[in-house]
Amino acid sequence: MSTTTQTYTVTGMTCDHCARAVRAEVSDIDGVTDVDVDVVHGQVTVTSTQAVPVAALRSAVTEAGYTLTA
Repeated sequence: MSTTTQTYTVTGMTCDHCARAVRAEVSDIDGVTDVDVDVVHGQVTVTSTQAVPVAALRSAVTEAGYTLTA
């Protein structure tokens, strides 16, 4: 099975609780197989079996209480 990995910038994360919230929401997106959250650098790396629409990622990150900026 082929996977794709994309890294995005997320603002507002400051702690492990933030990371868990973002990871939980993004993990619910169809096709997502892994989510790595780097609070220090404000990045979220998403591995998936299909292209994940940026709108879906933005919505998930917003639901967690943060902002997807890139």
